[in-house]
Amino acid sequence: MATMSWEQRLQQFVEAKGSSSSAGAAGGAGPSGAVSAASEADVEQMTVQCIADWHTPTAAAAAASTYQHIPRFYRKCPDENDAVRMRVREEARARHVQRLSKEMLTNSDLDVVWALLQRQYSSQENEEKMINFDDFVRVGQEAGEKFSSYFTSPMVYAKLYQQDPRGRLPISRLYAYIMRKVWLQQTRIGLSLYDSHGTGVLLEVDFENYILELIPTLPQLNGLEDSFYSFFVCSAVRKFFFFLDPLRTGKVKVQDIMSCKFLDELLQLRDDKLTADQQRCNWFSAPHALRVYGQYLALDLDHNGMLSKQELMGYGTGTLSPVFVDRVFDECLTYEGEMNLGYIDMFSVYYFFKDIQRMLEAHGQPMVQFEDVKDEIFDMVKPVDSLKITLEDLLRCGQGDTVISLLIDLKGFWLYENREQLAADPSQLDAEDEDDDEVDDMELASSVPSGGHVGNQGDGAGGHVGNHGDGGGDSQDVLPVEREFREMSVEDLE
Repeated sequence: MATMSWEQRLQQFVEAKGSSSSAGAAGGAGPSGAVSAASEADVEQMTVQCIADWHTPTAAAAAASTYQHIPRFYRKCPDENDAVRMRVREEARARHVQRLSKEMLTNSDLDVVWALLQRQYSSQENEEKMINFDDFVRVGQEAGEKFSSYFTSPMVYAKLYQQDPRGRLPISRLYAYIMRKVWLQQTRIGLSLYDSHGTGVLLEVDFENYILELIPTLPQLNGLEDSFYSFFVCSAVRKFFFFLDPLRTGKVKVQDIMSCKFLDELLQLRDDKLTADQQRCNWFSAPHALRVYGQYLALDLDHNGMLSKQELMGYGTGTLSPVFVDRVFDECLTYEGEMNLGYIDMFSVYYFFKDIQRMLEAHGQPMVQFEDVKDEIFDMVKPVDSLKITLEDLLRCGQGDTVISLLIDLKGFWLYENREQLAADPSQLDAEDEDDDEVDDMELASSVPSGGHVGNQGDGAGGHVGNHGDGGGDSQDVLPVEREFREMSVEDLE
């Protein structure tokens, strides 16, 4: 007899129970119509089993359900007002950084590695001690687990290999690689300590704190007065942010800071034996910072801590075009509103270049046709849209500094127009121009004001640009020196 399904068994049970009830009401209930306890228990057991089966998904259903229950892999930063969660996050980050610090090689560890390399070299080439791959592996085995990441991977050896016919490496090259990697790890940990949110990026205030606390560790800056620190921090931070944050997001990645050459240049000031020439070539050196500061003091003729349009016109060699300076002040007075279109079109090129033409005529220089300049600029940039040049186009082409200098600075335009003659006969540049070129000029045209607050510059520098307190004068004709430096200045790349 075939096994009855749950539905059939339940239907039979209900019918038997109904018959039993009817017979009981008539007074003639017999054993055949009664519902046995065994039958009722059997139905109850089958019902429970069916319910359990309904709650047990099939293999296909179980696989599909995983897409509805993805494990949580991202947690947003807690709100700053949530003191408990912020404290837990900071503690976790501090312990992570501490663990990484313990795993790093120390100076004594590096001495051990160097001693092992000195003992394990297998040959010598032109007074350079060499090791082969077997020596490389042997050093790793003797050094121990702490050094495994430097010696267990054949990729490290392959990267450092330089076509030696016998497959060897100079031990000095391998040691330099290890030292460089340790230095990068130390720097990464040092920067991570200032990552207030633990997201791998530094806000401007975070990086300012890093530079400020770094100054005492740089012997080349020992001669700076404490009162000058704020200006030095400002200049250093703006250099990094101008190049690493071109879209003015107000933050830069720690990875980007480490991969750019500026950090190497800044930390070069740890060397207390830098020559005068090396200091002069270092953008972050004390002599350079003092020169830049002196330039701004020289421009501020009335010593009120701000620059008027007339004072700004004296910047550099005094060849900035008036229409460009006007636009600088127009843009600085704009905060929440937007005056930029986000691109330069032909009308924009003509708008700025016509002032250069007037200045050429006033100086008795040969006139240059707008069409020629316009075509040359668009050929240099090669924008995605042939009628518009965006910031991304300028960054991609690598000629943004040249394009801007053509449109805002008579000297920049003259140097570009006469570049071939100057290359053949550099003596055409007078001594004053050569001195000016030694100082990294800051391209004001490349700036986009962020709309923040101005630092304290005395009586006339508080609040937003245009709100100058007692010493500010006309709000449309003055700029705070610090505001201009922080938001609008950047040096030319040599």
